[in-house]
Amino acid sequence: MEIQKMYIDGKWVESASGKTRTIIYPFNQKEIATVTEGDVVDVDKAVKAARKAFDSGVWSKLSGSERGRIVTKLGDLVEEHSEELARLESLDTAKTMEESRWDMADIAGIFRYFGGLADKDAGLIIDSPNPNTTSRLVREPIGVCSQISPWNYPLLQASWKLAPALAAGCTIVMKPSEDTPLTTIRITELALEAGVPAGVINTVLGAGNTVGNAMATHPEVDLVSFTGGIETGKKIMKAASDTVKKIAFELGGKNPNIIFADADLETAVDFALNGVFFHAGQICSAGSRILVEEAIHDKFVDALKERASKIVMGDAFEDSTQMGPLISAKHREKVEKYIEIAKNEGARLILGGKRPDDPKLQDGFFYMPTIFVDCKNDMRIVQEEVFGPVITIEKFKTEEEAVKNANSTIYGLSGGVWTADQSRAHRVSSALRMGTVWINDFNVYFVQAPWGGYKQSGIGRELGSIGLEEYTEVKHIYQNFDNKPINWFGK
Repeated sequence: MEIQKMYIDGKWVESASGKTRTIIYPFNQKEIATVTEGDVVDVDKAVKAARKAFDSGVWSKLSGSERGRIVTKLGDLVEEHSEELARLESLDTAKTMEESRWDMADIAGIFRYFGGLADKDAGLIIDSPNPNTTSRLVREPIGVCSQISPWNYPLLQASWKLAPALAAGCTIVMKPSEDTPLTTIRITELALEAGVPAGVINTVLGAGNTVGNAMATHPEVDLVSFTGGIETGKKIMKAASDTVKKIAFELGGKNPNIIFADADLETAVDFALNGVFFHAGQICSAGSRILVEEAIHDKFVDALKERASKIVMGDAFEDSTQMGPLISAKHREKVEKYIEIAKNEGARLILGGKRPDDPKLQDGFFYMPTIFVDCKNDMRIVQEEVFGPVITIEKFKTEEEAVKNANSTIYGLSGGVWTADQSRAHRVSSALRMGTVWINDFNVYFVQAPWGGYKQSGIGRELGSIGLEEYTEVKHIYQNFDNKPINWFGK
């Protein structure tokens, strides 16, 4: 099998060490690719190439309209190759092809959106306190950006970072997860086809603790963008602090989904399932923590259990499959540890909590849809991100109790509120300390709206015009048209 290479300074190259990594399909653990495995030496080459390209102005000094044209063309190429990209994404992650196709449509739109924004900010004239002077605010590209993407949505999350950085005029060192590099390699090829110059994008493959750490600490990097686990985020934050780099982090969530008694029960149950079991719960915004008003608790639980028990697990490339496996054996073991913790804490298991018995699923990293009831606010299964197909259900009596418990974790990424009472919807959504709140819906995002979290769910925002601003610095330019000596000194 041919070794897939990384892209540094306009060339496809193997790593300096010559090491490789085998990529497997999580459904059956079959080898699907061999990729080169980078290290610190490769990061240094990539960062220096990005710095050289930035300082040369080959990208940063292009007009916004020209950058926008190329970024938009990249979106068109994603659409043109969407089926190929979706297949690679499903091979990498084992999510269903239908989910991967949705992602590709979104990704094409993301590049087009930021391509359209590239020439829209002409700066701002602000009031100057002195006569015969002007003051302007302009946004300039921040410089060299390290971008570290996760394994659950490899190309989608990469596009959230890549599109605004390119539109702003930055140069980039990208690192996909070592488990899911294939679509990032392919988008690099498409970026070159779109017309992105050599050195502007550099793609380094390898492990987070070597390549990722080097990307966060390199003195010539100006910004680090990271999506992933909170503990890794804290390490990167500390590493980046040595050179006071700008950081943009999305670090997950423990997202509450609050169901009031006056909600449309059938729809709330349906969206509760969608909020957790897409991609086997490996979603940062998963509504894995459901809070149900006491009056409808039992009815809701029965309906949720009945629907969840019918979820079809299988191969990403079979149309009947509704949920695929987890990403790896290591990650499944993490989920299993949380199941045991939940049992020991007194949560009551009413569905799942084990690997499936189906012989067709034995070679994959499958875990059954799992539901716990009788959950208390202080349980670890309620407070900590499991990142798997696991739902916890808590009971509440009052609106105040629901809000208090929903806000009780260290996270603040997203949450949902289900009610027919518009006043209550407004009160609760205003009280929730989260970056996104859905009312009578769940897990909706689109490129025009910013995405990010409160508290320890992250720093900064992706998507929307704010997502473009993350990759810029604001400069104040003051000009005096009547410059005369002040004669303060020496007279």
